[in-house]
Amino acid sequence: MPLSDSNAPTSGLPDDLDVPVEVWNADGSGDVLVLCEHASNHIPARYDGLGLSHADSESHAAWDPGARTVALGLAQALDAPMVASRVSRLVYDCNRPPEAPSAMPAKSELIDVPGNRDLDEAARAERTDAVYRPFCAAVSELIEKRTLEGRPPVLITVHSFTPVYYGKPRAVEIGILHDTDTRLADLMLEAAPALPDRLVERNSPYGPEDGVTHSLVLHGVNNGLANVMIEIRNDLVRDSAEEAQMTEELLVLLRPALAHLAAATPATEGADNA
Repeated sequence: MPLSDSNAPTSGLPDDLDVPVEVWNADGSGDVLVLCEHASNHIPARYDGLGLSHADSESHAAWDPGARTVALGLAQALDAPMVASRVSRLVYDCNRPPEAPSAMPAKSELIDVPGNRDLDEAARAERTDAVYRPFCAAVSELIEKRTLEGRPPVLITVHSFTPVYYGKPRAVEIGILHDTDTRLADLMLEAAPALPDRLVERNSPYGPEDGVTHSLVLHGVNNGLANVMIEIRNDLVRDSAEEAQMTEELLVLLRPALAHLAAATPATEGADNA
């Protein structure tokens, strides 16, 4: 399946699954790779809307509002490639392995997903091949290419989360998530006092125990790459101005962390410290 490879920001979505993955700035000079697994709420026609109402298909259950724009802003600022899924997480959640029920959930928080009910093995395999594998292949290709060039990338994946979950408000505004490799997360959290008006927390509102670090482990830890998952409360990225502000705030955390990492950690040391 072809990938989208563009050197300019794009907002258009495919009518179906011809281009399931967006790859932006593949030849960027920065030593970072930005991912956005939940960039889109697009449901290809073959899945008949998954039986969702319009409101549900626009809700946070179907995608991470604001995440793609912030991910793209980081990629632009760092001259880094960005890989983003062009398909709703309810069709296939690219931050979950194929065997996980939450890869194609029949229910997301309080929202039923009729089109995901009682999926048989063949239906799950079709979605895995159509959505997940092209995403992983695009990420792996960029990692392999850059590693062979002697510049293994730092992996940054960008998400957003709802401010109220199962009726419970969430105070955290920016979550810095990690699995077993804490290098980049530690450095970003050390820089957090530079954002005194933001509540920045480690492994919040989710952590490894919630199964959210699949991409970090698969593409980061397993390759010895420093990595981090950034979670943004989505009421802070409601429009382009807020998205731009959040991008700048995240760069306040990322720039010194990346500089320290580059100066202190030889590329060959990553696997030993993961």
